Amino acid sequence: MSRAGGAVIAAGLTLALAAGCAPVAKLSAPEIVARNAVARGGLEAWRKVETMAWVGHIESAHAPAPSMPFSLEQKRPNKTRMEGDGLGHASLRVVGGVRGWKVLPTRNWQAELKPYAPQEVRFAQAGHGIDGPLVDHAARGSSMTLEGVDEVEGRKAYHLRIHPARGGDEDVWVDTETFLEVRYDRMADGAGGAPRRVSAIYGDYRAVDGLRIPFLIQTGGGQGAAPDRMLIERVVLNPPLDDSAFENPSGPHLRRRMTPGVLPRADPMAAAGRERGPALR
Repeated sequence: MSRAGGAVIAAGLTLALAAGCAPVAKLSAPEIVARNAVARGGLEAWRKVETMAWVGHIESAHAPAPSMPFSLEQKRPNKTRMEGDGLGHASLRVVGGVRGWKVLPTRNWQAELKPYAPQEVRFAQAGHGIDGPLVDHAARGSSMTLEGVDEVEGRKAYHLRIHPARGGDEDVWVDTETFLEVRYDRMADGAGGAPRRVSAIYGDYRAVDGLRIPFLIQTGGGQGAAPDRMLIERVVLNPPLDDSAFENPSGPHLRRRMTPGVLPRADPMAAAGRERGPALR
């Protein structure tokens, strides 16, 4: 090979690497999952998290206001409470494990309490709670297969297929460099019972007490529509959360938490006094 030919090949390799065409490590599904656990802070650290609370805002064309403050409280094994404030009117969704309730403003802005429909309960129960789809998945009876490498949000990502013990496959994409999740898909019952795919894009990972947590979650979008954006501003690990917070919101104690136009008075962030860590890639 001539010196000129070698120079051309070297230049081509340099451009390929600069364009993000570096070869992707050939790893098995278990190896990818193991590296993901390390990247997110370690299995043992996640197992010590019994409760988690987020405060932030949601940007959505479907919300009552362009930017809607929210708080989300989670408690193992599968309890969640999400409260939002749109134009001074609070909304609430509570899942107590096997049952769920929602308080939404009506057309005349009066709060209306409704139980979750069966499909809403199934969707909530199928969620992975605090851990997400990969951390400690084997303990939940799930298995993984590697489907290949795709491009997601301009980055290469391992495509893993999740096989939950309950059935119904799910998909997750893991960045080939950071080993953090970038996308997660699962099916849900749509209007009239027809199945639809629900997709979430994760970004802006930050450190919170040694764990890596996405501070940006995008859902929806497609066909020219802007996605809904959940922007997390503060995260607290293991705040004190009483089980009553995840019960039927018709009780008087829980009504006091639903102060119109204000996020919950019992703000777990104020008690813990911790805020988000520095931004990470």
